[in-house]
Amino acid sequence: MMSRASLVMERKILRLLHGQKARCNLRQIHAHFIRQCLHQSNQILSHFVSVCGHLNKMDYANLVFLQTHNPNILLFNSMVKGYSLNGPFEEAVTLFSSMKAHGIFPDEYTFSPLLKACSGLCDVRIGQCIHGEVLRSGFELFGSVQVGVLELYSSSGRMEEAKKLFDGMSKRDVIIWNLMIRGFCKRGGVDLGLSLFRQMSERSVVSWNSMISYLAQTGRHSEALELFHEMRELGFQPDEATVVIVLPICAHLGDVNIGQWIHSYAESSKLYRNVISVGNALVDFYSKGGNLETALQVFKDMPCKNVVSWNTMISGLAFNGRGELGVELFEEMINNGERPNDATFIGVLTCCTHAGLLEKGQELFDVMNKNYHIDPKLEHYGCMVDLLSRGGCVRMAYDLIRSMHFQPNATLWGSLLSACCTYGELELAELAVKELINLEPWNSGNYVLLSNIYAEEGRWDEVEKIRVLMREKSVKKAVGQSMTG
Repeated sequence: MMSRASLVMERKILRLLHGQKARCNLRQIHAHFIRQCLHQSNQILSHFVSVCGHLNKMDYANLVFLQTHNPNILLFNSMVKGYSLNGPFEEAVTLFSSMKAHGIFPDEYTFSPLLKACSGLCDVRIGQCIHGEVLRSGFELFGSVQVGVLELYSSSGRMEEAKKLFDGMSKRDVIIWNLMIRGFCKRGGVDLGLSLFRQMSERSVVSWNSMISYLAQTGRHSEALELFHEMRELGFQPDEATVVIVLPICAHLGDVNIGQWIHSYAESSKLYRNVISVGNALVDFYSKGGNLETALQVFKDMPCKNVVSWNTMISGLAFNGRGELGVELFEEMINNGERPNDATFIGVLTCCTHAGLLEKGQELFDVMNKNYHIDPKLEHYGCMVDLLSRGGCVRMAYDLIRSMHFQPNATLWGSLLSACCTYGELELAELAVKELINLEPWNSGNYVLLSNIYAEEGRWDEVEKIRVLMREKSVKKAVGQSMTG
């Protein structure tokens, strides 16, 4: 039994662990309770491990756990929860086996994170075994465990099992309903999800946001906006997630009035000033609507910006043909100490393309890897091929494509081909069309293009070979396409 002094010290350490400075002083706190000979206190250790879990320091938590002589249920549960939050998820399952080997019986606080870890593993077989343990232990009616089991089946697409569990529940809270709706919608059953949503007696803002988002993701933008109107009519107050979800819908539908109402609402509810994602969504909305003046004003008024903020504004300027201003904004971003990412360079290279800034584009393409260690992706090569092609540097564009470490796609070759035709580079055009035929053997337009190139050079034998090749591959010329000769 602990002495009074030890109990007092234990309480002090627990207060330290839950204080604001625990994040920075984790090792010092650990050293402190070792010095006080409390390093085997399951009470302290379970709280310590819990803090490690929230800080994604599970290696440290495991080191402490392995030095514990007699871990109890609290400590095991804290470890399982930590792994369920951060991974590796299989470690949570291994701990569960170890726990049983120690003769420790699980409780609802074991099963809830354990089931979450199984969902993260995407391993239904292991999850079903854990579900069996739940039934044998008699915890199937506990709310947090029901959520875990339902999430396991719905996240893995086993909607029949999930629906069977759902139908058998006497009490269903908003979380349960939301899980089922998400499960159906993510598996393409948006109508089933919407039907469940309509059956809910109680809905949260999260429920509305999710359903609006699922409708938008499946291209049902008008229905999504109608649902947003219904949400407001029923007295639900939009939150930051609602704003971020609905603004792109307004941009897609060109509904300026609703977008402006959302802007006004975000201002009055202080979402715009306090939540970066709301500011980003407003910049995107106004940029896509061609209202660059307001987009720039919103951007400038944002008290805090992240890399997405800068990317959104730079891309908006590119989208609206203001490439030079986009490059200036990129330079301002660098001067402000914001580190660009791969999306930043897609935006600024697109700016260079629209503004015809060939040298600047080449410089930025080199800087991307040299200074920021960002390997060019297909989109970056696409920007550069477009930039070089528009600038008449067709051979350089071809050489760039050939230097790629992965296979170019049809869009790249198509961009090069267009430039070849513009600048009369028939030799390169022939190479580009051959690559297109390899990538798209079903596309009759590529064969027609190659045939016409040969005809222009008077290579009639080659024209006939193309016709034979089309017959062999059962490729039919589309209506309106003309093969010379």
